[in-house]
Amino acid sequence: MTHRIFGSEMSPYSVKVRAYFRFKGLPHEWVPRRAENDEDYKRYARLPIVPTVATPAGEGLQDSTPIMETVEAQHPEPSIHPDDPALAFLSALIEEFGDEWGNKLMFHHRWWAEVDQRASAQTLARLSAPFGSTEEIAARTQFIRERMTGRGHFVGSSAETAPLISAYYFELLDLLEPHLQARPYLFGARPSFGDFGLAAQLYECSVDPTCGAGIRARGPAVLDWCHRMLEPRNDGAFETWDSLAPTLAPILAYVGRYFLPWTTANAKALAEGAESFTVDLPGGPYVQGPQKYHARSLAALKARYAAAADAPGLKAILDAAGCTPWLA
Repeated sequence: MTHRIFGSEMSPYSVKVRAYFRFKGLPHEWVPRRAENDEDYKRYARLPIVPTVATPAGEGLQDSTPIMETVEAQHPEPSIHPDDPALAFLSALIEEFGDEWGNKLMFHHRWWAEVDQRASAQTLARLSAPFGSTEEIAARTQFIRERMTGRGHFVGSSAETAPLISAYYFELLDLLEPHLQARPYLFGARPSFGDFGLAAQLYECSVDPTCGAGIRARGPAVLDWCHRMLEPRNDGAFETWDSLAPTLAPILAYVGRYFLPWTTANAKALAEGAESFTVDLPGGPYVQGPQKYHARSLAALKARYAAAADAPGLKAILDAAGCTPWLA
């Protein structure tokens, strides 16, 4: 009984789900999304997105987080959730942070500078048509480049925000590096929910010219982790908060400085019907148009926090990171 994962090597969410299936040891087939499997794909896809998972029962699953949650309920071992409920919530917080904020960092850089646009468009063209002629690949590359560079507004990419997003990226690398020098995964000797969400975005950063150069220069341990997360293993236990705190607490404080104020402002703007919103973040005001999916995922995160709020030690950790006001 095999799952089939329709995905793309350039899709962080596809890479995330594939890594999860590899970790769980579940039989699966990787199906690169191409025109020739369009009819098969559409049998399972409600929306034209990847990854789409075709289950052995013939159902279609979409959206990386619900895919993992559905499969985890069916195959709970080896678990990706720490037994400590406080750490389990922190892992879920980082998973959400990776999916939403990490994607902003990756997508902006992938389609901002000319060198990244050219490299990414050509890679996508070759992945979608591996046997295409030189002329076909050139035409497809141009089509993809024009299409994708027009989508920067979805992540708030603009001339005004470009230097801010680059600063966010390098600050995150500098915080992750010492943490991952001391352990193979974010919470210890095995991957957590949070690892899958954040590592996939930074892995995609690593294959692009600009972000790839940055991660090799400033985050070699982060790069090792990204590659480790392509084939993650259960090499032991999750750590305790006491052992994680010296280097994980600064990462959580980053989440409290940037991600949670930004996603809260997005949800508020959406509720008010605003065409754009401005949020004051370290480095300067950040301006973006609101996005519906971010608001839905924030609501899910808040519900998860409400269920975990009484976990011993959790409030103190989140208070110290500046996260609590945004989750209540």
